[in-house]
Amino acid sequence: MGKLGVCVRYDCNNYGSMLQILATQKVIEKFGWEYEIIRYDKMTLGFMVKNLSRLVNPYFMRGKLMEFTKKRKLKAYPEVERKNAIRLRLFQDYREKYIGPYSPVFKGYSNLVKGAENYDAIMVGSDQLWTPAGIKSKFYNLLFVPSHIRKISFATSFGVSQVPANQVAETTRYLNRIEYLSVREVNGAKIVSDLTNRKAMVALDPTLMFSGKDWEEIFPRAEYTDKPYIFAYFLGTNPNHRKVVEKIKKETGLKLITCPFMDEFVECDLSFGDEQRFDVGPIDFLNLIRNAEYVCTDSFHGSVFSILNHKKFITFNRFDEGEKQSRNSRIESLFSLLGLESRRYSINKTDLIDMLERPIDYMAVDESLDKLRKESYAFLAEALKND
Repeated sequence: MGKLGVCVRYDCNNYGSMLQILATQKVIEKFGWEYEIIRYDKMTLGFMVKNLSRLVNPYFMRGKLMEFTKKRKLKAYPEVERKNAIRLRLFQDYREKYIGPYSPVFKGYSNLVKGAENYDAIMVGSDQLWTPAGIKSKFYNLLFVPSHIRKISFATSFGVSQVPANQVAETTRYLNRIEYLSVREVNGAKIVSDLTNRKAMVALDPTLMFSGKDWEEIFPRAEYTDKPYIFAYFLGTNPNHRKVVEKIKKETGLKLITCPFMDEFVECDLSFGDEQRFDVGPIDFLNLIRNAEYVCTDSFHGSVFSILNHKKFITFNRFDEGEKQSRNSRIESLFSLLGLESRRYSINKTDLIDMLERPIDYMAVDESLDKLRKESYAFLAEALKND
């Protein structure tokens, strides 16, 4: 077998992303390829000068503003800031133990292009790596890869329902260079078809390539409390979603466990939940879902692991419908494929306990997942065939 370079966000402090990278690695290992995660340091003076246009890219600037605002607000709460630092250390510990091997650090774009010659194929992993915010880096879209090297996208997501008009030409160009093209969402396949007239395979997110039992072999189950609880995991800022969960807590009498301030600093999260857990790494996150009585989340991977572990759960919309930067499509696509549309919260659903307790036909869900896994593995078998 050859050597595979993998482009993923290995430095992201996000539970789903970290578990997804591990799953990507384990999927690759099934095909016997040697691989390493490509490390790219793009922040040279030349890159910054050439890409000043990013300062008027609303997708890029929104992310930077969220990051800056969170850091600034945490400064006002030293105890929370200290606990958040503990969580960041747990992410780093996880990366050091489970993620890799890594490539040397390629400093600057020209060195990245030269480094690509070390590989027989280069794959961009799953997750939202084709968002409009990152198009200028030429990394996750594999524009740095020479034409003679095999290029693969594995369940990659655009993260949005529509490519901005000013990025259509560049997006079309990089999509047409990728020989083996798969996306994570049905809407992503439509974007590819509309721009290139090519058919992209809709592949499973790597975390879904393994069953709940498979994940227990990877990371054995562990319990952190002997009392039944609701696990609420929100990345969005909607205070009404917190109020809904508080109502469920009151009606059930269950303890409420939260993991606050992951993406943004949300003021109401200072008092949301009976236990606000910061001592949670990616494996702990998985176990908090496994052992919960109910899961309430607006997270894609929070939903994924609820499904894999056959939980009673509700998924909220993280973004308002119609919002230009909405990333709801990945949940819409997954739930449509698995027949789980009824697990999505809407303001019209008032009897939430009944909704949570309503049985889910997990036998049918697992059958659908098994079929989709076979299709995804078939795609990878072709993409990673030994020439």
